Amino acid sequence: MKLFPAGSRPTKRAPEEYFTGTVWQDPVVVTEAPARLVTFRVSFEPGARTAWHTHPLGQTLYVVAGVGRFQTEGQSIVEIKPGDTVWIPPGEKHWHGAAPNTGMVHIAMQEALDGKTADWMEKVTDAQYEVPVG
Repeated sequence: MKLFPAGSRPTKRAPEEYFTGTVWQDPVVVTEAPARLVTFRVSFEPGARTAWHTHPLGQTLYVVAGVGRFQTEGQSIVEIKPGDTVWIPPGEKHWHGAAPNTGMVHIAMQEALDGKTADWMEKVTDAQYEVPVG
């Protein structure tokens, strides 16, 4: 067993090459093999978002605060709110982040395949992000 007391692992700013705007990540679970689960609490400031990406084994998002946006390639942007759970199947190209005027916090859960949890692609443009929800 390992116990990680609150405050023992620092909050980190998400890498600029994969995110637009200010995004903070707090590790929740980063397991050791043979387990594969990697979970972060991710805080997006208003307008902040991920780049387009996929996950080799899928991803689950659980929204805990604020108002966010989620989009799968080729589909409409949807609004996500506290209590919403989003399941993204393996290989599905998508992005997620905060609403334009409201921050959003979610728990992001994914499994690693050969040590990799995501395949990052191009950033979401302002024009793509600013399309009305729905």
